[in-house]
Amino acid sequence: MRSILDRLALVSAVAALSLMGTSGVARAQGKGKDKGQDQQQDQQQDQKKQKQQDRQQQQADKQAQRQQRQNDQQAQQQAAQQERQQQREQRQSDQQAQQQAAQQERQKQREQRQNGQQAQQQAAQQERQQQREQRQNDQQAAQQDRQRQRQQAVEAQQAAQQERQRQRQQAVEAQQSTQAQRRQERLQQQQQANEAQRIQDQQQAVRDAQSRQANRQARLSEARQQQLIAEQQQRSARYAVLLQERQQRAEELAAELRAQKRLNQYSFQQAYLDRLRQQQLAVEQARYYNYNQDPYFYSAPTYRYSYGGRYYETNQYGADLLQQSLNNGYEEGYQAGQADRRDGWRFDYRNSYAYQDANYGYNGFYVNQTDYNYYFRQGFQRGYRDGYYGRSQYGQVVNGKYQLLAGLLSTLLNLTTLR
Repeated sequence: MRSILDRLALVSAVAALSLMGTSGVARAQGKGKDKGQDQQQDQQQDQKKQKQQDRQQQQADKQAQRQQRQNDQQAQQQAAQQERQQQREQRQSDQQAQQQAAQQERQKQREQRQNGQQAQQQAAQQERQQQREQRQNDQQAAQQDRQRQRQQAVEAQQAAQQERQRQRQQAVEAQQSTQAQRRQERLQQQQQANEAQRIQDQQQAVRDAQSRQANRQARLSEARQQQLIAEQQQRSARYAVLLQERQQRAEELAAELRAQKRLNQYSFQQAYLDRLRQQQLAVEQARYYNYNQDPYFYSAPTYRYSYGGRYYETNQYGADLLQQSLNNGYEEGYQAGQADRRDGWRFDYRNSYAYQDANYGYNGFYVNQTDYNYYFRQGFQRGYRDGYYGRSQYGQVVNGKYQLLAGLLSTLLNLTTLR
């Protein structure tokens, strides 16, 4: 830009010198004229020159201004172009830096994903290894547990067999003791009877006559006897079939007891089943029974009892059997409660097979099975409570057997005399 200004100044100086040379030549040629005219002409020429110089100067200034504006515009354009170039370069640099940063970030993320996948694979592999080891340990533990259960089952069977043998031996000893006691009692009774024989002989004729008359009045008709015998035969047949069907439920419950490791309850149930099997043999022999010689079938009802909102009638033989059902239930319940307590099991008499079956001591005679079952369970639940808690709230031991208290027995049975 400075070189352009220098050239403009040089052009202006040359133009001024040219004008001055022209005016000097004119003055030399007009020396002969009037000095005044010359001066006037000189002044006019000087004015013209001056105007011309002013116009040239103005043109030069305008030219210089235009040139200056052009130079400024070019400088601004160059500066703007340089600024845009710098901005483009800066944007390119920023984009390259961003691309490099993004590429580095993606590379870092890929590496992190790879590391995470490797860590997950290693963790999964370790987890699978641990699971395999755990399965192996579980299989070994299960195998050991099965072996232990088989050993315990064998021991339980051996213990149950020994217990059954012991109970059979005790039953034999108890039977022998009972027989001996009965013989002693009969002997004592015979002695007492001999001492009172003289008095009894004098009154015997009167009593016999009264007894025969009472029997004739209370004896059932022949048709009613045959009806009772037919019902009894049907009841005995059904009961024999029922005892066989109950075996499957007993086996299922025995398997549950072994799985629960309730060895004392298992031994009690096996002993109960042994007693039922012996009882079943007696029931199966009922078809050979001489019903005509059994007083039950010709004796008229003498008692009334009720449960479940209904009333029933029976004679002395049926009443004795119902009383025996209460005592049988109490004794079986007491032993079942003791077994659960020794096994550390919860109080639960309803889960006992003896309670569910409720047939021990019943041979199908004299009363319906449902009646016997009802009173057996009444005695069982009270015996279970006493056995489980180790007390004697409802019963007592009489001649080595657990029996209900006499007052409670009478209350539960609630017999009413008909005549």
